[in-house]
Amino acid sequence: MSNLKIRDVRTIVTQPTANLIIVKIETDEPELYGLGCATFTQRATVVHTAVNDYLRPFLIGKDPAEIEDIWQSCNVSPYWRNGPVLNNAISGVDQALWDIKGKVAGMPVYDLFGGKSREAAAVYVVPGGRDLKEYEENVRGLIEQGFRCFKLNGADRFFSEDASDKGWPVITNKVSESRGSIFDPERWVRSIVHTFEYFRSTFGWDVDVLYDIHERLPPILGLGLAKDLEKFKLFFLEDLFAPEDNDYFRMVREQTSTPMAMGELYNNPLEMIPMVKDRLLDFMRVHISQIGGLTPARKLSALCEAFNVRTAWHGPTDVSPVGHAANLMLDINVWNFGIQEAGPYQSDLLAEMFPGTPEVRNGYMWPNGKPGLGVDIDEKLAAKYPIKEPARANWSWGNVRRADGTVIRP
Repeated sequence: MSNLKIRDVRTIVTQPTANLIIVKIETDEPELYGLGCATFTQRATVVHTAVNDYLRPFLIGKDPAEIEDIWQSCNVSPYWRNGPVLNNAISGVDQALWDIKGKVAGMPVYDLFGGKSREAAAVYVVPGGRDLKEYEENVRGLIEQGFRCFKLNGADRFFSEDASDKGWPVITNKVSESRGSIFDPERWVRSIVHTFEYFRSTFGWDVDVLYDIHERLPPILGLGLAKDLEKFKLFFLEDLFAPEDNDYFRMVREQTSTPMAMGELYNNPLEMIPMVKDRLLDFMRVHISQIGGLTPARKLSALCEAFNVRTAWHGPTDVSPVGHAANLMLDINVWNFGIQEAGPYQSDLLAEMFPGTPEVRNGYMWPNGKPGLGVDIDEKLAAKYPIKEPARANWSWGNVRRADGTVIRP
């Protein structure tokens, strides 16, 4: 690779499902390029600008083999660092460089990392359903297909105390009705407990279950919920507190054995150090592009291994198939793998747009064994799905409020 140079860097922005941002790095060798995921759905066009206006001129002419040096220099090049926009931009570059290195070596990226620790990565999925009957049918169908771990988010709406609820547990209150969805944390906690009671009584104890709180609860309510759910033997309870409330995890550890997962809102991988070294979590849930790509994620995985914390990379529908492939490279390699979220496992459109998308079957995500990340992109098809209204990505997070109009995190 020592004779190669970076010829061009550009983004491919598309919206087949969520807003997806792919970075493509072209080398001066014809047909040799790499792809990386830089998806920050809520600020997609800002990441596009960061890559094209700032990183592109900084990178052209550099040696694509020098991944560590490029990551470090990109990280400090704006002086201020560790924000989500820049980190996602750097991630797209970083993943694309690993993709190039794997293609030059003729190896999947996990072989560059040291080879396989397993053949495939166990996944969890989120069953859907318009009503409780359809939800049960979907769960049974997934079990028949070999899935054994389920996130129960969404099922709680069937047990809301407000029969008119169609999404998050809400109440009707004219004070803030015009300002967005109204969120009642106390009712939500009760509906979550009812959901686990229903699931265990209906499907038994041979499957694993988990839940994502998304930092929406006041900490004392979250602590109580973790204790209430202990009897249902969760695989993990995710993002019980916001990053600003990390110290509350110490109280959880003292009062319950419910496994804790945390990390998708961290930007700087160093934010994880106190959580790991003090053994306050069991699963590290980082969004790889949010912390800057595979290069820092590898290092974070090694730190977690030393403290017996398992990986569970963030993998919803707003991670592109390129990003899922990057997750999978570490899933296959690291010894302390825990589980992988499999967001778009049913999307035929994504599989067509991104040839080589990792296959999910029998409850596992399988690598295809191709060099690099193993995923390509059909740019002509991607161009048929442009981002239409970037600002709409603000709405779902910024307008969830309490009954008196107070906005809640996240």
